[in-house]
Parts: sequence; C-alpha cells; structure tokens
Amino acid sequence: MNYTDLNQLEEKIITCRNCSRLVSWREEVGAVKRKAYRDHEYWAKPVPGFGDAEARVLVVGLAPGAHGSNRTGRMFTGDDSGKFLYPALYRAGFANQPDGLQVGDGLLLNDLWITAICRCVPPDNKPVREEIVNCQPWLDAEIELLCNLRVIVALGKLAWDQLIVKYGVSVGKALPAFSHGGYYFSDKQNVWVVASYHPSRQNTQTGRLTAAMFDQIWDQVNQLLVG
Repeated sequence: MNYTDLNQLEEKIITCRNCSRLVSWREEVGAVKRKAYRDHEYWAKPVPGFGDAEARVLVVGLAPGAHGSNRTGRMFTGDDSGKFLYPALYRAGFANQPDGLQVGDGLLLNDLWITAICRCVPPDNKPVREEIVNCQPWLDAEIELLCNLRVIVALGKLAWDQLIVKYGVSVGKALPAFSHGGYYFSDKQNVWVVASYHPSRQNTQTGRLTAAMFDQIWDQVNQLLVG
C-alpha cells in the first residue's frame, strides 16, 4: 500500500494486529500494569514513529518497552533507554530538551525521526524473526515518506542486521560487521547507516555504553550531515 503522508501511515500502524503473540502480550502488560503505574492508562497498541517529518536522520531501535513506550505510546518515552537517549540528542542539537518522559511534555525533535523494527512490545524484549518480518513494511513505508534522509542510526545489532537486509549495498561491495561506531554507505538508498549499542539499561548500567561513547555517535552523525 502507498501512503500519502506519515500521519496516514501512523493511523494504519496503530491498528495492526498481525502478530497474535505480540497483540496478546502488549494488551496483557497494559491490563496488569506495573505497580508504579497502576493509575496510568496504558497505550497497549503498536507504537508509531515520531519526530520531524523533514528529518535527515532516522533512528531505528528494537521495540517498545513494556512500561515505557507500550505505556506512553511514544518511542523511547517513559523508560531508562529514553532517559539515556534524549539527553544525548539534546546535546547534539536534535532535541529541544533533554527529557522525554510522557506525551505532551513539550519534546520536539529537530531534523530527526525515531522508529523501531518492531512496533509492539515483545515478551522478554525478544521479537521472533517472523514478527520482525511482519513489521518490515512499516519501516519501509516510513523511509519512503522521509524524503530527506541522509543518515540512519541503528541502535543495536538486530536493527543493524535488519537494515542491511533492505538497505545494504550493491553486490560485490563489502559490509562491516556490527560494531559501535561502525558505518557504511548504502548506494541502494543513498544514505549512511551508522551502528550504535542500544541505550538499554543492560548496556548503560554495565558501562558497555557510556554517555561519552553515545555522544561520539551523534558527533559522527553531524559530521556525515555536513560531509
């Protein structure tokens, strides 16, 4: 299906029920809730991308967090990953404020759009291959509608691998393995693809990903934009 704009695409995404396991899980999480959020009304639907429709930079994560995006309805909002991501985007000039805790908090993204390879929260944060494939058309449609893209940032190896499937390079050209700060130019899409460790609590609390390391990614992105 061809979409005329990102709003039309969002309306379609949030009605998706293609993966029965994910539909059941996202709705169960939204009904049971975490004790700290028992008074919150959970989104509990597929989470669309958001940001600047004229963006030159696309950030691709893995999937909504159970009590973050699945609760708030906005990517990387209301969980520890977002608390690490948005300050970095603010420092790099891609966000108007360092906080993104809830919808309506005034957060605006500049020249950047955030999405994920899976739109529904998976059990144990582990989508199966079929679920990733089912969600791929949403990402394809977003990239098609984001006409100014020049850089895609893959947060984590799963996002990196999935981007290579569709946005790799011509036959005969070498692709780097996933590594923090690794990158390549996709002559298929005419964009740079940059790899970063995912800002998950597992990575940030163990020191695998530090704020300085994350800042280097966004410095690299800014350099590619002017290069």
